[in-house]
Amino acid sequence: MTTTTQTHGAAEEQAPQSLFKNREKVYPRSVAGKFRNLKWAAVVVLLGIYYLVPWIRWDRGPTAPDQAVLVDMTGPRLYFFFIEIWPQEIYYLTGLLIMAAVGLFLATSLAGRIWCGYACPQTVWTDLYMWVERKIEGDRSERIRLDKGPWTGSKMLKKIAKHSSWLIIAFLTGGAWAMYFTDAPTLVYNLFHFQLDSQSIFFISLLTFTTYLLGGWAREQVCTYMCPWPRFQSAMIDEDSLIVTYEGWRGEPRGAKRKDQSWEGRGDCIDCKACVHVCPTGIDIRDGLQMECIGCGLCVDACNDIMTKIGRPLNLVTFDTHNNQVARSCGEKTTVKLLRPRTIIYGLILVVLVGLMAAGLMFRPQLDISVLRDRAPLFVALSDGDIRNGYTFKISNMTRYQKEYSLQLAGVPGATLSVLGQDEKLDRIELSAKPDTVATYRIYVRTPPAALKATSTPVTFTLTDKQTSDTADYDSVFIGPDK
Repeated sequence: MTTTTQTHGAAEEQAPQSLFKNREKVYPRSVAGKFRNLKWAAVVVLLGIYYLVPWIRWDRGPTAPDQAVLVDMTGPRLYFFFIEIWPQEIYYLTGLLIMAAVGLFLATSLAGRIWCGYACPQTVWTDLYMWVERKIEGDRSERIRLDKGPWTGSKMLKKIAKHSSWLIIAFLTGGAWAMYFTDAPTLVYNLFHFQLDSQSIFFISLLTFTTYLLGGWAREQVCTYMCPWPRFQSAMIDEDSLIVTYEGWRGEPRGAKRKDQSWEGRGDCIDCKACVHVCPTGIDIRDGLQMECIGCGLCVDACNDIMTKIGRPLNLVTFDTHNNQVARSCGEKTTVKLLRPRTIIYGLILVVLVGLMAAGLMFRPQLDISVLRDRAPLFVALSDGDIRNGYTFKISNMTRYQKEYSLQLAGVPGATLSVLGQDEKLDRIELSAKPDTVATYRIYVRTPPAALKATSTPVTFTLTDKQTSDTADYDSVFIGPDK
């Protein structure tokens, strides 16, 4: 008997153990209160912006699309109301991303993960999905019983209704996203007439799948495991940042309380776990600030509801700073310091970036050129003894009007210009560009060998708008034989 027991114990010790913990499904309970109302307002406003913006029209003239916000991949161009970004101006998008990052740093240093709790797309769509889930399957306790119960006809109908609703929302999400890349009315017309192109079908399907997966199934796991921001937040906040916190000095020692029991010798927390049950990530805020906390404040609403019922002061769980918590526990005066070294630095960086972006957009030229010199051959020796270089010359006419230009070259004495298909050799040649297009020309430059002092000679192409006299320069080189 002893041998059998020992053998059984050894087998248990040798049994492989999983290195990963199974997911414990979170069942957030509905709650009412100030922060819940703010979240609903954020959901309505942000979803309204997302779904309605593609339908806003903006008149740019007869040759341009009239959709206010459009990423035109065929153009290619990015339109944002009166702003038009060309492919060579992609640095404006880089600047926009840097501004967004600095803005996120500033918001986090002021109020913790306020972006995560109210404006992150994952939060917004998950809120919408959970609202649908509650409407169909009921609140927390009902959903728990439904999932643990046997599969019945009623349970199957509820599950089908929930997932069907989720898929409809996901499809609308993907469809709205595709509208930012093509004309919205045209896309809807083609959708209803089953005339969608393969690219639209692919991206709508991709966004439908990812929205359904992340908003319906992954939920808090996206915030905990997939999003990198929780790993950075501790570097962004300090002792004066507003975060969701538990007043342990007032709530402890916690424990259940009867109505006739005195409050002497105990804290205000009655260990009801209301703050845990409403948390969308399933954490206990009483354990302190945690990586999973998205700073939504729903636990504040839940706790205040309980404090009101038991007749205790509100804000046992609250938005507050670490320094204020220490001061309040000692009965000292509290204050909120919005202006601190890090917030001032972030704010100044943001102001500078906004100023630079605005100045760049206001003073950017309406004429842009690019020149690509031939690599093979480097030069051509002509029958009359001249040396010729070939260039691909592109003119970006960023206006709505036909433009006429003159082009001349500086840097090589006696050099002449010509355009492919024309035999004339001129000091100055005439070029044109249609409205809102990139005109491409094949330009030849030729010069006597005596004019070249080195193998590589710097040259400058100067293009002049004949109507406005605006100029654009481009530096290149002229290659000749070895000297």
